[in-house]
Amino acid sequence: MPGDGGRRAVEVGVMLPASGAAGSGRYDVVAAARLAERLGFDSVWTVDHLAFHSGILEPVTVLAAASAVTGRVALGFGVLLAAMRHPAWTAKQIASLQVLSGDRVVLGVGVGGENPGEWAAAGVPMTQRGRRTDAFLDAMPALVTGRPVRLPEPWDAEVPALAPTGAVPPAWVGGRSAAAIERAAARADGWLGLWVDAGRFADRRAALSARARELGRPCPRAGVTVLVHVDDRNPDLARAECARFLRAQYGGPVDRLLPYAVAGTAAEVAAGLGALVAAGADQLVLLPGAADYPAQYHRLAALRHELPDRPQSVETRS
Repeated sequence: MPGDGGRRAVEVGVMLPASGAAGSGRYDVVAAARLAERLGFDSVWTVDHLAFHSGILEPVTVLAAASAVTGRVALGFGVLLAAMRHPAWTAKQIASLQVLSGDRVVLGVGVGGENPGEWAAAGVPMTQRGRRTDAFLDAMPALVTGRPVRLPEPWDAEVPALAPTGAVPPAWVGGRSAAAIERAAARADGWLGLWVDAGRFADRRAALSARARELGRPCPRAGVTVLVHVDDRNPDLARAECARFLRAQYGGPVDRLLPYAVAGTAAEVAAGLGALVAAGADQLVLLPGAADYPAQYHRLAALRHELPDRPQSVETRS
């Protein structure tokens, strides 16, 4: 939302416990969605993998469950591996979720690639991820709003008008590569970074703005998914919990990713998140590296007021 003096308040969302890496042995997404809305978060998000090192619930199902027990929070895919799916069926699911939720979907899309086995299982060549993602983003507005679409290769198919229809959800592109920045600048309403510090985020944000200007488009909004853990009593344990989460989620060494986590006391976490806001983030998606999601939600909600407004120094979508 616009703030005073040319500033813009940052929006804060939280990931739902849809991954087995949460560590509780349960997938309490319904209770978590209720709590996140009650605590005042702007959005709830979920991840997507067909098969991964930890169990992960299917994202449309997760957001449908969250939709049924909430009335205000946005419902974010963070992010959907759209290239692994048929565009017509995916659009049908998104439109249905829009109808049932009152048009609260935020459609984050990424190309993935961390686990080649899931792409082989889906029968989708990894080399086609980018081309399929672009085709989906191009076709999605028409499909969701009930217009017939001609899908290009590899589908080469006519899709009739789908119904019922929903509003076109804002499309966000996830990733930190140059290709992700290009895709967001050309086709999306937002860019959602991951595994970036404030310096790299600012660089990517500047590249996004410059490329959108070259294309004659308004600069997409910029957000970042951040692994977080707040513990005022034992900040060392907070960092250890983030490392445990990463090992469970990715199934290997975590030294490469752990530096991007924001963990420690409430003051340390607020400072780390504040640096990302100062670098241009107007959307934070907080991923608790914890087994106790409710405790982290409460602690994160308590420090929201310590985050600065983001200076509106570049052209953005409203």
